[in-house]
Amino acid sequence: MTEPMVASSDATNIATTILKQGSNYIVNGRKWYISMAGHPDCKISIVMGITPNKKLPSHQQHSMILVPMNTPGVLVKRPMEVLGYDDAPFGHMEIIYDNVVVPEQNILLGEGRGFEIAQGRLGPGRIHHCMRLIGATERAYENLMDRLIRRKVFKKDLLQYDSIRKQVAKSRLQIDQTRLLVLHAARMIDEVGPKYAKNEIAQIKVAAPNMALEVIDRVIQIYGAAGLSQDTVLADMYASSRTLRIADGPDDVHLDTIAKNEINKYYPKL
Repeated sequence: MTEPMVASSDATNIATTILKQGSNYIVNGRKWYISMAGHPDCKISIVMGITPNKKLPSHQQHSMILVPMNTPGVLVKRPMEVLGYDDAPFGHMEIIYDNVVVPEQNILLGEGRGFEIAQGRLGPGRIHHCMRLIGATERAYENLMDRLIRRKVFKKDLLQYDSIRKQVAKSRLQIDQTRLLVLHAARMIDEVGPKYAKNEIAQIKVAAPNMALEVIDRVIQIYGAAGLSQDTVLADMYASSRTLRIADGPDDVHLDTIAKNEINKYYPKL
């Protein structure tokens, strides 16, 4: 879905075109941050693009189509970096689609169903991101606890300093608070489905990445130079966590969703 030439925070804001020509579709566009597209086992891509129809609302003018990676006109241009990390060798790729001819049977669910498909995936996908963030942050926390007895400053173990002990307590609180929020969202998805748990999903999508960044940054600070280096996993985890304030919807979009839902509770007639 993600494209470099448009603001992808609006999921309907797609520049790639999927135009019907006889019994085929012609795909033209440029995508980037396409996960695992550099893997040798990646044989097919699911491309979202515009199938223009002025008779339909904007949310029904996008389609998804299956494009084999070996189709003429498909070019995997380069791996994209995230704060200097390229996730080599598989990474997040930039892909060019230049007059790519695809048979009409490759369209998914029919024309105009692309946004519907995307929304069906994004809700459950967001909660999985948040679960992984909690796991990553727990690992950073374990690194922190290990550091407390392995490092001395001014002839005292780190754990003997009140300032460090407060950082430990804050980290534990933040991780557990976010975990409970994610568990609540998961329960709502189970009970009422993603469509009716949009507010809870939006809440965790804002809370989890920001919590992870704050806790991991705290651990990096306590580790000092080692926390910034390739000798620990902390810098890599920080970079990965930072992507999730943007990927699958930026913070501001989710905050707007939360605000709309909350305001509607108090002012349903507005």
